[in-house]
Amino acid sequence: MIKLDRTETPAAAEHATVYLAFELSKAKWKLGVLLPGSQKLSRYTIGGGDLAALTARLADMRKKAAADGRPVRVLSCYEAGLDGHWLHRWLMGQSVINHEIDPSSIEVNRRARRAKTDRIDLEKLMRTFLAYLRGEPRVCSMVHVPSVEDEDRKRRTRERERLLKERTAHTNRIKGLLHGQGIRDVSPLARTFIKDIAKLRTGDGRPLPARLKEEIAREHERLCLVARQLAELEAQSRAELRSPQPASPQARIMQLIDLKSIGSVGGEVLVNEAFYRDFDNRRQVGGYFGLTGTPYDSGQRIREQGISKAGNRRARKLAVELAWLWRRHQPDSELTRWFNTRVGDLKGRIRRIAIVALARKLMVALWRYLTTGVVPTGAVLRPTL
Repeated sequence: MIKLDRTETPAAAEHATVYLAFELSKAKWKLGVLLPGSQKLSRYTIGGGDLAALTARLADMRKKAAADGRPVRVLSCYEAGLDGHWLHRWLMGQSVINHEIDPSSIEVNRRARRAKTDRIDLEKLMRTFLAYLRGEPRVCSMVHVPSVEDEDRKRRTRERERLLKERTAHTNRIKGLLHGQGIRDVSPLARTFIKDIAKLRTGDGRPLPARLKEEIAREHERLCLVARQLAELEAQSRAELRSPQPASPQARIMQLIDLKSIGSVGGEVLVNEAFYRDFDNRRQVGGYFGLTGTPYDSGQRIREQGISKAGNRRARKLAVELAWLWRRHQPDSELTRWFNTRVGDLKGRIRRIAIVALARKLMVALWRYLTTGVVPTGAVLRPTL
């Protein structure tokens, strides 16, 4: 039985509120429904993605909730995952107030052998959702759902990341095949690579075997396709940055590029992955990048566990890379002087820890730069052409 004693807020009293929780999977969707005045969680099962069945179930919920004459509202939630954000947008279009919950933010039983079923998970999700609506602090975290345009804008940078990995894999495969024959220092991306294969000799002086040359040729064909697609993506990105509209994401990218140490790729990834959304303070910026500390202080055990890594991994990786570049290209900035004062000539682990701290400070400075236009102290802008 779920107690609703603390959910009678003024808004809840003015409406007949239906609470809905989803447990999503590819084949089946489990629905947990809590009707007004009921303390029993009703459970239903529909096919995965069956919107017709879901529409009928929503209509039935609203019909039952409207029996006391008050206006009906439906509050729903589900864990963010494979289904992405399309269901959230569909529910909002059906006048359902939906929330996406970060699955890793929900506390679970720490027993070594804890029971876990869809039934238990659905009830746990509903309890967490009700606690969040009551205003209990830190009970869970809600996912910021981007607009369709912001989500689609990420596709290019993420496809570029995937193509770079594929290019590296094809290149290493070709080099590995030739290395196994005693052939070193080859450039698979050279224009004359295929022609040069016929002239190559193995380490013991033999020509390359026929089947090996055929395999390398096919691998090289896939490599050329990836390289061509990568060039097309980069050309499209450059074209969009030539004449950006004021206050557009492209304009924010150009604003970042104006700072030395940040290039077109870095600026595009930062805006598309992080700075497309609004932050209220510097703590939210550090938390989104996953660069906040995680202290452990219990009894006599006091230690720092490192950064949380709970944010956007792509943005966090780029932030650390930009911190190294910032030191090189902005030596007179206040951030670089802070790093040099703290680290000095130290090497190794201390230096790596300090660069993460610099990355967090740099991301906060860039956020302020984009929102207020204030250049980080001591930073140098690129000369205007």
